[in-house]
Amino acid sequence: MFSKATANFVRQIDKDGSLIHVSRVNDSCKLVPMALVVKRRRLWFWQRPKYQPTDFTLGNLLLGDKELSPGVCDGEFLSYKGTFGDKLSGKLDTKAGAVSVELEGRGTSELQSCFGELRKQELDVKKLLRDSSGRLVDMQHVLVQQLKKRTEVLAIVKDRILTTNSGRVTQTIKEQCTFQGVLGLVGMLASSVKDSNNIEVDSDVSLEIPSHTVIAYSVLELEIKKDGRYNVCLQPGTIGGFEADSSAISCPSPDPSNDIVDGKFNGEHHPEKVPLRAQQNGSQEVELSPLAELPQLTRRALFQELQETMKDRTALSYLQCVLEELCGGETLDPAEREEQFEGQRDSVSAGPECSRPASAAHLHASHLLVSAIEELPDETLSVLSESRADFLGAFDTLVCRLKESVGPLPVQRLPVPLLDNQAFQLAEQLLGSTSVTLKRNSDTLWTETGEKAEVLPLLLCLSVRGLSLLCNGPE
Repeated sequence: MFSKATANFVRQIDKDGSLIHVSRVNDSCKLVPMALVVKRRRLWFWQRPKYQPTDFTLGNLLLGDKELSPGVCDGEFLSYKGTFGDKLSGKLDTKAGAVSVELEGRGTSELQSCFGELRKQELDVKKLLRDSSGRLVDMQHVLVQQLKKRTEVLAIVKDRILTTNSGRVTQTIKEQCTFQGVLGLVGMLASSVKDSNNIEVDSDVSLEIPSHTVIAYSVLELEIKKDGRYNVCLQPGTIGGFEADSSAISCPSPDPSNDIVDGKFNGEHHPEKVPLRAQQNGSQEVELSPLAELPQLTRRALFQELQETMKDRTALSYLQCVLEELCGGETLDPAEREEQFEGQRDSVSAGPECSRPASAAHLHASHLLVSAIEELPDETLSVLSESRADFLGAFDTLVCRLKESVGPLPVQRLPVPLLDNQAFQLAEQLLGSTSVTLKRNSDTLWTETGEKAEVLPLLLCLSVRGLSLLCNGPE
């Protein structure tokens, strides 16, 4: 509940910025300026990384006896109160020296957050660089040794936003249908979810937030050399990590592209100038293929539940988190995934077709699909949630043909269901929601990618392919 409230705060205040929401109240005391935070990679390259606070500061990691004291700038930030549900309406009023935010909404689940007056504390980076000049990282420190093995990234807390008075977060669940459907969906894929009917209705839970609780923060990543020398990554988008044996900074990604960071493209590559065919990642399409192997009743049930879940972002995010936990929360090869899942599968006896647990490959494919869907804009989700099976199959075919074509696609290769004007307009709307324009003349059709497309066309391709496999089955 606290995590939802802080995530909503960051989404409203700094949606595309550098702020990270605090997931647990217990982490608040660790998030002091210059504190060390571990950046953990996610399963898919377009997902934002997860950050785990540690019990150490940068000073604890450096060799030498001189204590490293951070310089901190402190000032007023915001006054915040929000109510969230299925539908949101918002108002942002700027006042002298502060901003007041009030959001109201209604839905099956309602979350009210009142953090009150907030303050922002910012690390004096220039002082930090002066005071730590010439000092080395203790490469034998237990934290460094553990992170090097996992090739993870260390970062320091640059600034933090905290409450000045006690606050309150209240959640009211008025209906159970959406989340009951989500758990039912997961139950089709994993035996660990045994009961989808135990969610309370009309429940109220209230959480008191003490003063000086950190609700959001930002970090600067560290680039650490093998000999202990280090640099603070000051430029936006700069990636840190530990130097590998090849004298290159180790910063592996689940995706082979090194130009994609936190779900956004960086460097010299501009996705808005890349044709639709270059947005495709064939390996991830292959990873979706196990969905077609599920029993027909299971596939249809999953498709229907996913379309319902797309209408509620909270439920969609919840589903993604559950699937990520079931998949282990990190990148595993197929053999490791199967081994991890073996215990769950062996503990379940055979049942009706729709109740049989899926394999690790099926669970992994479902997580890939849901993770792609979760990142899509609201307009895209709205269209997908109402799309028929025949339209999704035809749209998937169209996208595949456009990607395979080295030039404009002859109109004759337009899938039959899309010859209908209404269906073609729906295809235009779906692509347009991801900043891709579908154009057509009397003989050919082609796509043009807009400036804000980034990775969205790829996510749309993966989402439509996965949904098409569920509702239409094997090709």
